[in-house]
Amino acid sequence: MTRRVALVVPGRFHAFDLGRALLARGDDVLLLTNYPGRVVERFGFPAARTRSFLAHGLLHRAAIRLPAGQRLAEAALHRAFGAWAARTLRDQPFDVVHCWSGVSEEVLRDRRVRGLKVLTRGSAHIAAQRRLLDEEERRAGVPIDKPSDWIVEREEREYDLADRIRVISSFARRTFLEHGCAPDRLIESPLATPIEQFRPAAGVVEARARRLRAGEPLRVLYVGALTCRKGLLDLVAAADQVARDARVRLVGAPTSESGPLLRRLPPAVEVLGHRPQRELPAHHAWADLFVFPTIEDGFAIVLAQAAGAGLPLITTPNCGGPELLSQGAAVWEVPIRAPGAIVDRLRWADANRDELASLVEASGQALRPRSWAQVAAELQERCAAAASGAGA
Repeated sequence: MTRRVALVVPGRFHAFDLGRALLARGDDVLLLTNYPGRVVERFGFPAARTRSFLAHGLLHRAAIRLPAGQRLAEAALHRAFGAWAARTLRDQPFDVVHCWSGVSEEVLRDRRVRGLKVLTRGSAHIAAQRRLLDEEERRAGVPIDKPSDWIVEREEREYDLADRIRVISSFARRTFLEHGCAPDRLIESPLATPIEQFRPAAGVVEARARRLRAGEPLRVLYVGALTCRKGLLDLVAAADQVARDARVRLVGAPTSESGPLLRRLPPAVEVLGHRPQRELPAHHAWADLFVFPTIEDGFAIVLAQAAGAGLPLITTPNCGGPELLSQGAAVWEVPIRAPGAIVDRLRWADANRDELASLVEASGQALRPRSWAQVAAELQERCAAAASGAGA
C-alpha cells in the first residue's frame, strides 16, 4: 500500500536519507525544507518532491554569522518555518507527517494538517538536555551553548501535541520516560550507520595491530565539536593524564567555550581544528582507539564512522553507544564526567596489547551496520500500528 508521507525539516539532518529510503519502499514522499531543490537533489532526493522555504534558509545563514544572531532570531525563524510548513501541508491527505522538533508547533496545532503527526527529536528530552548542560556550565565556569528558555517551553508544547515522538537512541527514550512521557507514545528508531566510505583501506587494520603488538605509544583520536556538551572537560582532563605515554589527536572546530580548556592541554596533544568528512578516514587510519566522552547526544554519527573504521570506542551511555554495541562494534562504556574512567580504560589497553590487537583485528568483521532501508521499514511498521490504534 502506498502511503503519502510528509517530512518537515529545517535544514537536512537525516531527513534526506530517510526520505530517499521511504521512496524506495514505495511511499509517496513530500519534503519540506529550507534547502534549494537543486541542493536536495545532490543528496539523492528528487527536487520535484521538494518544497523549499528559501527565504528562511537565507535568513538563518545570515543570523548564524552574527554574534548572538541565531539566538536573537530564534523565535522568529522557528515560528516562520512552522507557519510556512502548516500552510503548505494544509488540506492535503497525508497518512504520516514526520516533523522535526523546534519548528513544528504550528504543524502540530493545525487541524487542517491531516495524518499521524510524528515529532522527531534528535537529542534527549529538551528539559534533560538543558539540565545536563546547566550542570556542565557550572563545571566549566564559562557560558556554554545550551537551549534557551523559549525553545525549551516550545518543544515541551510540541511533545504534548504530537501523536507520537520519535527518538533515535535508547538514551533519548529514557530521558522522555523520566519526564513523564507514556511509553506507548514513543517510537525508538536509531539512525542508519552507512559506513562504507569509512571502512579501512587494505593494510590499515594490520598496521594498527602491528603497532599495538610492537608496544608503540597508543594513538587516541577524538572527532567532533570541541564543546562542553561533547565532554570537553573530561577529554582535556584525560588527555592531560595520558599525554606522556600516548599520542592524542583532537579533530574538531574550537568554539568560544573551548579556548580556555584547550590552553590547559600539554603541547604534545594535537588539536587540528575542523576537517572535512573526506579527510576523516586518514585520521581513523592513524588511530588505535576512539574516545568520545559526550555529556548528551541523540545519536553521535562520529561513533558509527569510527566503528566502521575498525576502532574500539570509549564513550558514555548518553549517546548511541549501546546501539552500536548491539550492531557488533567494540564499545567500552564509561560514566559521564569521569575522566578517571577514561584513563583507566586507556591504561588497560596499554597494558593488554595482544588482547587489544586481537579485538582490532576482529572488530571490522563483527560490525553489522543498520541501513536506511531497515530504518524506513521499521518506521513504516510502527507508524502503521500507531495509525490503526495498535500502539507504537
